Amino acid sequence: MRTKRQAATQPAGPGTAARLPAALLAACTAACAVLAVGAPPARAADGPGEAFTITDPRITESSGLAASQAHPGVYWTHNDSDDGPYVYAVDSRGRTVATVTLRGVEPRDVEAVSLGPDGRLYLGDIGDNLGGKWPEVWIYAFAEPAELRDQTVDATRYKVRYEDGPRDAEALMVHPVTGRAYIASKRQGGGGLYQGPEKLSPTGVNTFRRIGDVPWITDGAFSPDGTRLVLRSYFSATLYRWKDGAPSEIGSPATPFQRQGESVTFSADGRALLYGSEGKGSPVWRAPLDADQLPDTVKPLPSADPAAPPGSAAPPSGGGSAPPAASSSGDSSGDPVDQAIGVLFLAAVVGAVLSLRRKKRKD
Repeated sequence: MRTKRQAATQPAGPGTAARLPAALLAACTAACAVLAVGAPPARAADGPGEAFTITDPRITESSGLAASQAHPGVYWTHNDSDDGPYVYAVDSRGRTVATVTLRGVEPRDVEAVSLGPDGRLYLGDIGDNLGGKWPEVWIYAFAEPAELRDQTVDATRYKVRYEDGPRDAEALMVHPVTGRAYIASKRQGGGGLYQGPEKLSPTGVNTFRRIGDVPWITDGAFSPDGTRLVLRSYFSATLYRWKDGAPSEIGSPATPFQRQGESVTFSADGRALLYGSEGKGSPVWRAPLDADQLPDTVKPLPSADPAAPPGSAAPPSGGGSAPPAASSSGDSSGDPVDQAIGVLFLAAVVGAVLSLRRKKRKD
């Protein structure tokens, strides 16, 4: 969902910036710019890092992501509000290879896309910028095209209501085995996980019932085998084991820092998570899964290190570097982001001091 952001930090007092040495101020500014933007690291074929960047100038608010099973290496995405009934197929180089137009659909606030076991794509027009005022929202479903080309298709519209009243939501997940639809509502203090009827009906109202609590959520996805569920927010994600129609928390997988993290999907083989963000030319990050994070039907890769414990995943080849992690399970004392911040800040200070010394010598 598109939001207006303001700087959260305030100066220490009037004239604080003016009292800082110019060289130190410039160095710190440069360091902060590096942290904010970041250079995209190289990535091995199966390693962590930037997978691709969406290059289509029409896609400025990518709010949902779904890996195609019919077309390897292709991902379906769409814009947030202020766009037409369009869904885009993007390949592993970030190029749009097909634009699908939904005939007769006038979307209000599309927030999510999910692939069902029936070979259909489900588009969630479930956002509510008014904080949960719409009496009903909609889900559109259409067959995933067998041929990747620009085309107009017919879609089935499903009317959705929540048993406990209107909700703002950004996550729609269709289970890849049962075909049941789930929605995670979005609320600052935490939302709810809602379960749809066993089968959606194109006539009448589909009532979604709350089955659990979730944190602030901007997207979610099931693994291809349906045994894992991931829910993400702007800066973190939570992975769940899914069994008998209910989630049990596993932990927090690695999550990249992104300008406005809005989307997530499992890779087609279930071995990794793909994270997307809003914004023009937005990068999509790949974060491999390991150990119990992997779906039940996905076996860990054999270890290249004979001393490694059984079942551990092989390290990525090719020297791929990890995405800048916003969160991960385990001890955070050695967090690479904190280390990077420390190194960059120290470099900035040292550079400023050396610059000041040279200036004094000249004077």
